[in-house]
Amino acid sequence: MTKDIKDMPQGELDHHKDYYDPPPAPLFDAKELSKWSFYRALIAEFVATLLFLYITILTVIGYHSQTDPTHGGDACGGVGILGIAWAFGGTIFVLVYCTAGISGGHINPAVTFGLLLARKVSLVRALLYMVAQVLGAISGVGLVKAFQKGYYNKYKGGANILAHGYSKGTGLGAEIVGTFVLVYTVLSATDPKRKARDSHVPVLAPLPIGFAVFLVHLATIPITGTGINPARSFGAAVLYNNKKAWDDQWIFWVGPFIGAAIAAIYHQYVLRAHSDKSHGSSRSSQHL
Repeated sequence: MTKDIKDMPQGELDHHKDYYDPPPAPLFDAKELSKWSFYRALIAEFVATLLFLYITILTVIGYHSQTDPTHGGDACGGVGILGIAWAFGGTIFVLVYCTAGISGGHINPAVTFGLLLARKVSLVRALLYMVAQVLGAISGVGLVKAFQKGYYNKYKGGANILAHGYSKGTGLGAEIVGTFVLVYTVLSATDPKRKARDSHVPVLAPLPIGFAVFLVHLATIPITGTGINPARSFGAAVLYNNKKAWDDQWIFWVGPFIGAAIAAIYHQYVLRAHSDKSHGSSRSSQHL
């Protein structure tokens, strides 16, 4: 019977690992502020969030325009909810793929917050990422409004607003669960252990992340218009500047941050709890 790896010394245990688990990010790393790569990552987050909002808000406004009966639109025309969900999910897939090697491809303060709690990024990086994402969102929606000001105001600027007939608690719950799905997918798709556990399955991380965004939009567009991204919700609210949008705005911050926190805790402290022991136990059982 082979010795159980969980009982081995840490140095010997590390030798048996067939994956590299990066050490937790420091809470504050002053050295980051002196590196060009850090500012390049901020620029990447800004531009990616700008493009994300530009494409998706244009899609939402275009859909409302195509289905507006006062403009000869057809209620069954346009891209529909399915098309809007594809626009959000597909755009995230493309932008995460493009920026993952530069900034990690967060494009979402809730994702950044979840990765902060999982000790994947420092507090300084997380805060400045969120600032870049919010500014990028405002800029992206600003471009939409500049190009289609008439349509933008008429069709509510693509702002997240709680749908009629739903309580604020329902909206908050939808945002919590939706963001949980997204952040849980992000953490799982980027988990270093996948290289050991699923080495036979090629995984392109942006793909499941994009699909998660797509599926959550299908489920929650009828309830909240789907936020799960505070920068997306805030950027649209700033340019639309409507009382209803501002009254509901807290839902699209509190919900995503709670969902991200639950996802980070679940992934790091339940699924990945004592990962060394779990990894060792699974290996030792193969030799029994």
